[in-house]
Amino acid sequence: MSSSPRKRSTSAVRAIALLVIVVAAFCAVFFYAGWWDAMFPVKAVTSQAHQVSELYTVIMAVATVVFLLVEGLIIWSILRYRRRPEDTELPPQIHGSNVLEVIWTVIPTAVVFVLFVMSLNTLNTVDAVSKTPDVQIRAVAGQFQWQFDYLTPDGKTKLFTESTPLAANGGGLVVPAGLNVQLSLTSPDVIHSFYVPRFLFKRDVNPGMVNRFEFTIDPTEAGQTYRGQCAELCGIGHWTMQFDVVVKLPSDFAAYVKERTAAALVTPAPRPSGSVALELKAKDIQYDKKDLSVAAGQAFAIHFTNSDPAGLAHDVDIRQSDGTTVLQDKPTTDGGKDVTYDYTALKAGTYTFICSVHPQNMSGTLTVK
Repeated sequence: MSSSPRKRSTSAVRAIALLVIVVAAFCAVFFYAGWWDAMFPVKAVTSQAHQVSELYTVIMAVATVVFLLVEGLIIWSILRYRRRPEDTELPPQIHGSNVLEVIWTVIPTAVVFVLFVMSLNTLNTVDAVSKTPDVQIRAVAGQFQWQFDYLTPDGKTKLFTESTPLAANGGGLVVPAGLNVQLSLTSPDVIHSFYVPRFLFKRDVNPGMVNRFEFTIDPTEAGQTYRGQCAELCGIGHWTMQFDVVVKLPSDFAAYVKERTAAALVTPAPRPSGSVALELKAKDIQYDKKDLSVAAGQAFAIHFTNSDPAGLAHDVDIRQSDGTTVLQDKPTTDGGKDVTYDYTALKAGTYTFICSVHPQNMSGTLTVK
């Protein structure tokens, strides 16, 4: 014998009350215990990243509502329509409801359409590229190093190159806060990927083509340094492809560009009289020699030929034998070019000659005697 309508009504009220308590407890823990903040582990620092973050927030909110609604209905159905000991007959069978069919088809379709429109608007904002950005920089990703070429406002002429990607080593991608920066991505070898977590953005670097995007860092972020990396497995040295984004005030950035541009225009001093020229080549991110020898107390020069593709820069620095203490630092030479580096005299001993751009692959022993 089936239970009375009054008993079923009372059970339904209890089930709904229990469901409300469970949902309320879940929401309290979710928001006040920090679970909601845990869903946003990275703080956006660019105007474009804020757009992405807002879209993510909306999608997370919609997903949370859908999750609670679906799980709540499941729990309510289990409690409301569970079989009781006094239920000896089958309940009324419902084979279909056109109203329910329309509801659970129209509502999800409307939600998906709204999210699609919001996503499209955000994508158009993030991918927008202006004709006259405040700053133009070309990022060259090569196995296995980042190089940043600072360009004139029209993007046609290179002012100088920053080939040291980490701020700890005196380099990094230096950008101004509050100004529109356009970054052009190119690769001379394989596919890489430009990724800065705080930008909430990743863009592939494809050989044979140029990908452009823009970002404007929040003015309040001046003085900060963010870590970036290659997010595409590009070979055995992929793990070394890290770089820093150093944020400066616009005035400090202007002074930085002026100083580096002036340094790039300085004419190298004449080779010291009586210096000895050594030959050294680079190919496939390797020096062709692992040992060099010069006389103690005598200036010398190295004629360096970079036979790697254009965009893959190398240099030849002189360091202590430990390979870390820099004694003589030289500018990089782009692929397909050669240069003569002049060095001052060294005391007798053993030193290291090394490429500061690819130190893991390119180094050798310089013997001075």
